[in-house]
Amino acid sequence: MTPFRAWYAPPGFSVGPEEVAQGAVVLDGPGGVEGPGYEYAALPEPRLLEVMGILRRAWSAGIADIRLSRVVEAVDRVAGRLLEPGDRLREEALLAVEAFSGFSPPMAEAVLDGMARSWMREGVWDLIRSEFPDPGVLDGFCPGPAGDETRAAGFPLTFHLGAGTVPGVATTSLIRSLLVGSSVILKPGEGDIPLPVLFAQGLEEEDPELAKRIAVFYWPVNESGRTETVLNAADLAVVYGGDETVRWVRERLPPHVPLRAYRHRMGFGLVGRGALSSDDEGSAGGRSSARAAALSVAIFDQRGCVSPHVFLVETGGEVTPEEWAVNLGTALEEVERTLPSGSLTLEEGAAIQQLRGAAELAESMGEGTVLHGGKDGSWTVRFVPGGTVAPSCLGRTVRVIPVQDMEESLETLKAWMPYLQTVGMAGLDDRLPVLAEALARMGVSRITPLVGMPWPRSWWHHDGSGPLRDLVRWTDVEGGGTVS
Repeated sequence: MTPFRAWYAPPGFSVGPEEVAQGAVVLDGPGGVEGPGYEYAALPEPRLLEVMGILRRAWSAGIADIRLSRVVEAVDRVAGRLLEPGDRLREEALLAVEAFSGFSPPMAEAVLDGMARSWMREGVWDLIRSEFPDPGVLDGFCPGPAGDETRAAGFPLTFHLGAGTVPGVATTSLIRSLLVGSSVILKPGEGDIPLPVLFAQGLEEEDPELAKRIAVFYWPVNESGRTETVLNAADLAVVYGGDETVRWVRERLPPHVPLRAYRHRMGFGLVGRGALSSDDEGSAGGRSSARAAALSVAIFDQRGCVSPHVFLVETGGEVTPEEWAVNLGTALEEVERTLPSGSLTLEEGAAIQQLRGAAELAESMGEGTVLHGGKDGSWTVRFVPGGTVAPSCLGRTVRVIPVQDMEESLETLKAWMPYLQTVGMAGLDDRLPVLAEALARMGVSRITPLVGMPWPRSWWHHDGSGPLRDLVRWTDVEGGGTVS
């Protein structure tokens, strides 16, 4: 198999043979079996600055020519190709996403389809209009308050540093900067190399002028000198990653370069007694909510910031929390048939086995129960009366904690307030307004039905802020002068 080329260089820049290095994805952890090979551009720091110079010149030359509507249409065409069976981009993306992420083929297809749909014109315009009621401010000055005029403009050159945990996230980040008119240099994480590279290739085919504003280069995380060089030469940094990564970047950014950080987060579910009916098929049935919860756990193999790690389940329903946990295990086994789990690292596999062993010991002592898919099974449900909220070890591993009253149970979440993001709900109905207010005060940025957890609306406030407004600078013209 030909190694994947892990870069996209803007027109006018060529990577020399002596600058190409070899890498390989390790799907089974250090010392494990290597996955697909790839080639990356091991550019010296002066050469990275050369790329950034090309991107800046492209931004300066084209800022008045490439209108927002043109960007939306170009992105839509590439997204359509990624959804079109038989198209080269789609076929290459399916194979590469599976190989680099370790997802099973059905999961790779589900993730590609979900991501590409979010890049289609309808969703993109929804996002734009939700943050800019008059999208014209991204093309030029428009009427503002008190007879003044205002304009929003992207930074000339934005550096995006991806995490690599979920394929497509880096591409979404890249698209956001294109929408506000910035040039972009993107370093994806290893697990998310293919999609931004293929997206950039597709964009070059659909709109060569717009593609001049993009560069995608991967380099290993231990080659931090390259990262520091780009950070120091960019106008804005957008970073995805854990606390350690964000801290590292913040310490090295020049004071004049703003940082937009998307830290690792975790989701959780709240299942009220209204969803714990013994009715099997009804929309509020105990098994219906368990199926929705199982799908939310399974999508992205639980790697997403939207993925649930814990479910708080109320007592007092026709179905007990423990019975609901059994239903969840059954549903996870069913999902496994249609969306099989992907590869685990050695560390993840060891953590799951350790958790199961400890849970089985606790079960033998009368402290909760544990359900899982067997020795080679890929899911684990631990029912823990009196348990605490904590992130799972992934691998479709969740805790189910029974609670008497949902409002009071929110106290157990406070220790994790800085990491809370998406909350899936079922069976809370008339209590939703009170619970939503309490969750908002805790910093939760998204509340949705259980089944909606994996796929946010296109206009969602990512980690509580507007993802496009975070990428622009505003200019106001006061005093009644007319610019537009």
